[in-house]
Amino acid sequence: MMAASSTTSWRISGEPAATGQKRSRNDAGNKVTVVLGAQWGDEGKGKVVDLLATEADFVCRCQGGNNAGHTVVVDGKEYDFHLLPSGIINPKSVSLIGNGVVIHLPGLFEEGDKNEKKGLKGWEKRLIVSDRAHLVFDFHQVVDGLQETERQAQEGKNIGTTKKGIGPAYSSKASRTGLRVCDLLGDFKDFSTRFKNLVRQYQSMYPSLTVDVEDQLKKLKEYSERLRPMVRDGVYYMYEALHGPPKKILVEGANAALLDIDFGTYPFVTSSNCTVGGACTGLGIPPLNIGDVFGVAKAYTTRVGIGAFPTEQLNAVGELLQTRGHEVGVTTGRKRRCGWLDLVIVRYAHMINGFTAIALTKLDILDVLDEIKVGVAYKLNGKRIPHFPANMDVLQKVEVEYETFPGWKTDTSAARKWNDLPAKAQNYIRFIENHIGVPIKWVGVGKSRECMIQMF
Repeated sequence: MMAASSTTSWRISGEPAATGQKRSRNDAGNKVTVVLGAQWGDEGKGKVVDLLATEADFVCRCQGGNNAGHTVVVDGKEYDFHLLPSGIINPKSVSLIGNGVVIHLPGLFEEGDKNEKKGLKGWEKRLIVSDRAHLVFDFHQVVDGLQETERQAQEGKNIGTTKKGIGPAYSSKASRTGLRVCDLLGDFKDFSTRFKNLVRQYQSMYPSLTVDVEDQLKKLKEYSERLRPMVRDGVYYMYEALHGPPKKILVEGANAALLDIDFGTYPFVTSSNCTVGGACTGLGIPPLNIGDVFGVAKAYTTRVGIGAFPTEQLNAVGELLQTRGHEVGVTTGRKRRCGWLDLVIVRYAHMINGFTAIALTKLDILDVLDEIKVGVAYKLNGKRIPHFPANMDVLQKVEVEYETFPGWKTDTSAARKWNDLPAKAQNYIRFIENHIGVPIKWVGVGKSRECMIQMF
């Protein structure tokens, strides 16, 4: 009896292919472009997504929740997105919220309605929500605040969360007591029972937590009917998108590499995987379908909240960057801490994500500086270390090795092509590119779509 051929191939439908037909690795379906933050977030991912979304058929969110904040400026109008993919602006594309996202329904509809007043039309008709996505409840948000207060009292410091309930919702998910979109749209009686059990579980941990259960359930029932037309089986939907006609599929990462639950500056991180693996697990995309991975980095470094920040400038430079860059959190309104560009963290983000190209944003903020520094290495006890430290106590102690560049002292905000940039700015960009070993595809010199200089 002949052994079965190891090259047997299958049609997308699951039917055996005709004899002699083989599916190669290159015939795996449409490739997905992923946009990810390469620092501590707030790099301007929304602008890059907006640029690519103008030609995208699908724009997807794969992780995080409304703790993310992306600002997009189109035709002089400024839109703020937290749960909605930035691609929702494009009337020709479908926006998908994947299973890896945790969804606060009041926040979702409030965001949509608010942006609708600014001119965002028909967003509900082009939004798809995965039935496997977990729900963030109002009490999760209250618990988030209680946990921060508790940490402050016990340890003298907190994590610096957005208090949007993201961590508690992912905790419910991990402890297998969470509730998903499919549960809400299923048997509401069963959902109500499980909701009450979840509330009791949190009340046993936080006796001061009060929840008007019946009022919450009434509101959730109302939200469920508004949500129902948008919900699909996310896995099947993505599979059809990947293996149907040629489509441009864009994945918009929220947060950033240094906030990743596994690879970030733990414990001062978010609760999801905001590196490239999150695109696979948060949408049901096989690694084979991942195409270009674009990292987004500011021409300097910022972070919100507490935690180690080796290149932070607690001086006039830091203040200038904060003021000129309008460095205030879109979600929290908190001032961002500012410092020189840290290429150690960008290289580290590249190790994990395998960037095919980088978007360097907010170059224009550096226009007025006499000199500009770039962190190129960390030293510990006087010796260079080749890795990015996992231990935050170690990271607090590192000494940064800098390269210093002369400032270009020229307004770059009107630049629209490479040759419009001053030679000293070009040198700065080329140094970054060569140091991390990744080409820079875009340079941002302002807030709007047309301020992104495309290099190739």
